Amino acid sequence: MDTCLRGACVKGAIADLSFPHNWTAEMLPTRPLILPPRHFTYPRDAEEVERGALEVLVRPSVLRDEKVDTTGAVKPFLATCALGFRDPAVPTGLWACPYPDEICAVSGGYGYVIDPTHPQQFTMISYRPVLEVRALPDAGLLLFVGHRSMLAWGSSGQAWESVKLSDEGLTITSIDDGILRGLGWNMLSDKETPFALELATGERVQSPSQH
Repeated sequence: MDTCLRGACVKGAIADLSFPHNWTAEMLPTRPLILPPRHFTYPRDAEEVERGALEVLVRPSVLRDEKVDTTGAVKPFLATCALGFRDPAVPTGLWACPYPDEICAVSGGYGYVIDPTHPQQFTMISYRPVLEVRALPDAGLLLFVGHRSMLAWGSSGQAWESVKLSDEGLTITSIDDGILRGLGWNMLSDKETPFALELATGERVQSPSQH
């Protein structure tokens, strides 16, 4: 398993390989002048997707006969991931997933979980935008934070999505003993309110205490 990833070539991009993975990937600063034979766009129906898109050259480690070139090497593919927002406050980068045959690409807060062995298969994370991505290897989860709730991705896909935790903006304050604690802004009281979730299920814990 090769873990090479050159994220430095894309300004401000994040590269998190906390989970074992069966692929290598390179974030490209620009779209190649000559596109490789295998090229996939996410989402498929995006208009003018190339404007600001995250371009990622992905090479799966798993052999598939139709994806092997004459040298026996696995053919790479170019993933063009449509940009969400041109805002430094939202993430851009690549994350390894709990399932080693998946890769997560986030482009300006738009998140895509892609199967490199079948690149036409992908899931677009529902948050527009994703404000934070956090890998939690001990829990086997990749956590996506939105404005009002959180979504956890596990080895079998979406593991859970929390209830509404905030009217606008979430802050994670700690993750200990299987409990995720944080703060969410309450519009009626005009103040931040603490919350706690069971990390395994996403269920809210009553009367949370803050550290």
